[in-house]
Amino acid sequence: MALITYEHKVRVAYKDTDQMGIMHHSNYIVLYEKARTEWLRDMGLTYAEIERRGIMSPIIEVHSKYMWPALYDEVLTVRVSLDEMPSARLVIRSEVYNEAGRLINEGSVTLGFMHADSRRPCRAPEWFVATLEEYIAKCNE
Repeated sequence: MALITYEHKVRVAYKDTDQMGIMHHSNYIVLYEKARTEWLRDMGLTYAEIERRGIMSPIIEVHSKYMWPALYDEVLTVRVSLDEMPSARLVIRSEVYNEAGRLINEGSVTLGFMHADSRRPCRAPEWFVATLEEYIAKCNE
C-alpha cells in the first residue's frame, strides 16, 4: 500500500508522437519525471532547492512496462506513488492512465542521494525525510 500518491495530468503533444499518432515509448520516462517534479513542488521542494542544500539525486534505475498506446492529444493522468520512506534510495512508482481510465503504462524510478560537493553517496537527508513525513501527514488528514 502506498504511503502517498500524487496525480499529474498531461496532454500528449504532436511532437511526442510517431507517424501513427502514438506517443513514442521514450516519452513515458519524461512523464514520470514531470509528475515526480510536480509532486516534489506540491510537497514544497524543488530540485533546485534540494541542490542548493547540497544534495543531488541521480537516477539509478528505471523500469517501464507498456500495455496500451497513448494517442496524440489525449489527456493522460500520471500517478506517482511512494511505498516506503527513503533511506539511501528513493523509489517512486508511476502509473499512466488514458482518458478512459485504462492503465496503459506502469514503471518505477529509483533515485539515489549524493553530496553535491564530493559526489559521494549518502542517505536521504533528515530534512528531506521530515518534509516528506509532514507532507504525508497533511495529505492523510
